[in-house]
Amino acid sequence: MSILPLHCLPRPRPMATVTKRELVVKISNETGLTQQEVFDVIQKTLDSITDALANGDSVVMRNFGAFQVKETKAKIGRNPKNPGKDVPIPARAVVKFKPGKEMKEQVARTLPLIREREGE
Repeated sequence: MSILPLHCLPRPRPMATVTKRELVVKISNETGLTQQEVFDVIQKTLDSITDALANGDSVVMRNFGAFQVKETKAKIGRNPKNPGKDVPIPARAVVKFKPGKEMKEQVARTLPLIREREGE
């Protein structure tokens, strides 16, 4: 058994970011729909979710997850450039996402991959 020098070991690739464009291309290739048709459906879906949330509604997609609008309470923060000065942060509406059961289970199986990529 020989030990390889560090420069010969494969480097784990960093976590990737998947863009809307990449999703469109992938779904188009898998379904046979044109990229424009897929883009239109994805964009309409995102617009509909945004509109519902802006109206204070929740959006639930079984086995995927739920989007909800929650209020953050007003609080006092600190200005990093002037830590002695208090800065009031007003209450605001934020979107919270709660993953569904299937997504949780699938994502939980990625822990070894994440650790490998981070070099733990």
